Amino acid sequence: MASAVRGKVGNLPLELTSFVGRRREVTETRRLLSVSRLVTLTGIGGVGKTRLALRVAEDSRRSFEDGVWLVELGELREEALLPDLVAATLGLREQSTNRTQDSLAKYLADRRLLLVLDNCEHVLDAAAALAEALLRRCPDLRILATSREPFGIGAEAFLRVPPLSVPDPDLRSSGRGSAGGDAVALFAERASAAVPEFGLTEDNQVAVARICQRLDGLPLPIELAAGRMRAMSAEQILDRLNDRYSLLTGGSRGAPTRQQTLRLCIDWSHELCTEPERMLWRRMSVFTGGFELDAAEGICAGDLSPDDLLDVVAALVDRSILIREEAGAVVRYRLLETLREYGREKLAESGEHASMRRRHRDWYQQLVIRVEAEWIGPRQMEWMARLGREQPNLREAMEFCLTEPGEEAAGLRIADALAPFWLSRGLLGEGRHWLDQFLDRQDGQPTVEWLWGLYANSVLAGNQGDIEAGAALVERAREAAEVLDDAQAHALVTLAVGQLAVCSGDMRLAVSSLEEITDAFHTGRELVLRLATLLGLALACGLLGDTQRSIACQEAALEITQSRGESVYRAYSLSTLGLALWQSDPRRAAGLLEQGLRLSRVVDDPLGSAICVEALAWVAAGDRLARRAAVLFGIANSLWRVVGSAGVVIPPLLAYREESELQVRSALAKRAYESAFEQGANLSFDDGIAYALDEQLQGAPTSGVASALTRRERQVADLVAQGLTNRAIAEQLVIAPRTVEGHVEHVLAKMGFTSRAQIAAWVVEQAQVGTQSL
Repeated sequence: MASAVRGKVGNLPLELTSFVGRRREVTETRRLLSVSRLVTLTGIGGVGKTRLALRVAEDSRRSFEDGVWLVELGELREEALLPDLVAATLGLREQSTNRTQDSLAKYLADRRLLLVLDNCEHVLDAAAALAEALLRRCPDLRILATSREPFGIGAEAFLRVPPLSVPDPDLRSSGRGSAGGDAVALFAERASAAVPEFGLTEDNQVAVARICQRLDGLPLPIELAAGRMRAMSAEQILDRLNDRYSLLTGGSRGAPTRQQTLRLCIDWSHELCTEPERMLWRRMSVFTGGFELDAAEGICAGDLSPDDLLDVVAALVDRSILIREEAGAVVRYRLLETLREYGREKLAESGEHASMRRRHRDWYQQLVIRVEAEWIGPRQMEWMARLGREQPNLREAMEFCLTEPGEEAAGLRIADALAPFWLSRGLLGEGRHWLDQFLDRQDGQPTVEWLWGLYANSVLAGNQGDIEAGAALVERAREAAEVLDDAQAHALVTLAVGQLAVCSGDMRLAVSSLEEITDAFHTGRELVLRLATLLGLALACGLLGDTQRSIACQEAALEITQSRGESVYRAYSLSTLGLALWQSDPRRAAGLLEQGLRLSRVVDDPLGSAICVEALAWVAAGDRLARRAAVLFGIANSLWRVVGSAGVVIPPLLAYREESELQVRSALAKRAYESAFEQGANLSFDDGIAYALDEQLQGAPTSGVASALTRRERQVADLVAQGLTNRAIAEQLVIAPRTVEGHVEHVLAKMGFTSRAQIAAWVVEQAQVGTQSL
């Protein structure tokens, strides 16, 4: 996920193909953005609204110091989740009970930023309401939206995006469309990509112009037609258009011509496909957003063998039906929205719609169950990345369970399995949204899954600081456990009580509850529960002064995580003990917090990083390093804002924070404190973490300094120091082994080293491990 820490410039994708024409529209859109804070690009589907918006956004980067951010709404189905989607795109994770819309407004209030909302038509009311609310409270915010119709709110300027200019086919021209119009230029550009030897000539230019004219200058059908140049000539394509469009002249004159043209173009593209290609096209329309090959095999293949399916997928990519995209070392596919809607119509006509939706749900249910079973293991980071990519499909699967009678239990099983992911990514509001709906629809006798859902929802509520809601969920869980009358059910309720007690600050209740169940959970999905028990007990005991018990719990947690190659809870265990020990043993606490911070950087966890930096500020205050503490407070404040939180909320820790801040403010003049705090707040994520770890203050080799390493290179260096091979690092970071090799070579070159052992030694030196080892 793109980060919203200052210093980042946004998340616009790189252009993979050239942008053709649209000079007037680009100029006019930029002019409108200069005088209006909301500009909506409207027009028919396939006319090029998104591409125009992205070009204008790219050209406008320098005008927005806090970045240009693209929010893709095409796969959004729940209007209520629109603010959460925008927040997630900006890198915000909910950590409070405030409404996400309010949190967004507070975050954007002092930022000069361009928000691009793409494909708003199906959530128009929600998009308009959110845009109006944000614009009223954020004076330097600009919004550029694409939709099939305007928002219809005050101060909106909109531009109807026209088709590309089409020449008179009888006027001969040469070159790549310079005198032939933008539509011809687009066709020529895409055709030459499909067939490198293609070029406009006196022999084909009239046919190309006629193709563009028949397609009304709409970019989508023009690009589809150009893709057929692999198998046909321009004249043959034109002949096919004539045959296929014979219905157009005899059809209803009341229907919009552009809609007829777009539909006929898609019909024609569908007709040119083989039967296996048509079958796969309609079945793949069941996906929302992108998908990967294993999902296509499991859901859509039917009688196709894996090799045959791969061939058909490749053919659909060649025909520009499927778009191939790379996410790290993973290839994903997606259908354009217009083509997906067309495929769903064909799926309904085939009678397969209901069965394919069920197969889609079943496959993604099995995926999350598998992830849940392997969550505490070496593939954890890979699975985290996969679930992040599959969020649209997982939402679609859960939506199916809400709309189909009798499927609520299956939906709850999916939501239960996703709870650790939602928690680790700070998606607390979304998790509660789904769990609330499924839990409220459960009728009859309580089940184990119902109890798990109540537990998970109470944890999410507690982490948001919603203690009242968490307590109500715990009480419902207690009632369900009484009916189930099962030892594990009662243990789960006791865990819920203990975790909620930690969040509310009742550490004695937390200890008494969690001590009852230290041996209750052991394998499979219960490993997460065991770690939650141990880490909650470690923190509570530490805050009560029982250092030895806290250390014992943390060591037990580390034994589980380290033996299984897990990362997220290992970082939590280190930082948890650091928090518990920072007053009684600040030197040891600092070492633990730095180790936890390094791991949080590796797993890209801003929440874990915020906790560690915050506590390191307390340690610095205790060491009378007032200016350093003030800078760290500024860094932590920036990180807390990234995750959408006001800061530490657990009462004992909040007291430590306030005491440390008062100590630092007393040691510094007001202007000196504010200057140091602002310095920290303005650091990028990478520089802030480097400062907290003293990486910029350590003596580095003259041929390279720590600050010269990129964020990914630092991650790789940390993993090299842990003894991981390039292949193991690749699996952890979900990148190709060759990419890891390149990063290692860059680290060696920048640091002036010749071996991996030197990298490891340098990382250890950076850690300043002068504390007692666990």
